[in-house]
Amino acid sequence: MSHTYCIIVFLQLLCFTGAFESGIVGGKESKPHSRPYMASLQFSQHHSCGGILIREDFVLTAAHCNRSNEKMSVVLGAHKISKKEASQQLIEVAKYFPHPDFKDYDNDIMLLKLQKKAKLNKYVKLIGLPKKDPKSPALVNCLVAGWGITAGNKLEPSPVLKETTEKLQFNNECKHIWKSHFNSQHMICTKFNKNKGGICQGDSGGPLICQRKLQGITAYAYPKDCTNATYPHVFTKVHYYLPWIKKTMKGLGNAVPVTVTD
Repeated sequence: MSHTYCIIVFLQLLCFTGAFESGIVGGKESKPHSRPYMASLQFSQHHSCGGILIREDFVLTAAHCNRSNEKMSVVLGAHKISKKEASQQLIEVAKYFPHPDFKDYDNDIMLLKLQKKAKLNKYVKLIGLPKKDPKSPALVNCLVAGWGITAGNKLEPSPVLKETTEKLQFNNECKHIWKSHFNSQHMICTKFNKNKGGICQGDSGGPLICQRKLQGITAYAYPKDCTNATYPHVFTKVHYYLPWIKKTMKGLGNAVPVTVTD
């Protein structure tokens, strides 16, 4: 079975066979600043993807969130990205480290080196990386969060951080639906309730948190309708990439230069 999937980035459209950049459709507004590790990745002050702060100078996100010819900024400490809050920290990205084997939907993970360290406080905090492969059983409720599109907003991001829960799905079910697009070593997938909502455009790079532990990074969903519960939502498995993450943050990774054009 072969499909063409699209990454829909705000103000830009990229298509290829594989991934789909994923907003929380439905869900609920997060308690302000209750997710202090959340980052809004922005181009020209417009939200494009989510991210998570894992070190004062590094944000973890999805590799497909990069644009090779535009300068990215990271907003930390935000709840309402539609306005400048006193809690917000705006920091430009100094270097981009997409996984060297990223292609289409696989190895969809990227580290962003910030130009300066974030100031940690009650609005901006780190999220810990999983120390071991979390063997959470299927059907466990997991948190997803982001500023992606909501029902009726078309391609406009949510002005406030939203969240909902999705349930871990069995790997064989993910493989049955997504065929060769799903790699159980590298990926996790979830089932979701259409009424409760879930990830969609603009949430890529955000976290999947199960039993209070970071497990995944939002990667892709069914492009024609992200609320189509027939197709599980897919996340990059963070634990699998721990050696690469640690090596890169030690300064041993290869950055990808960005040439900004007028």
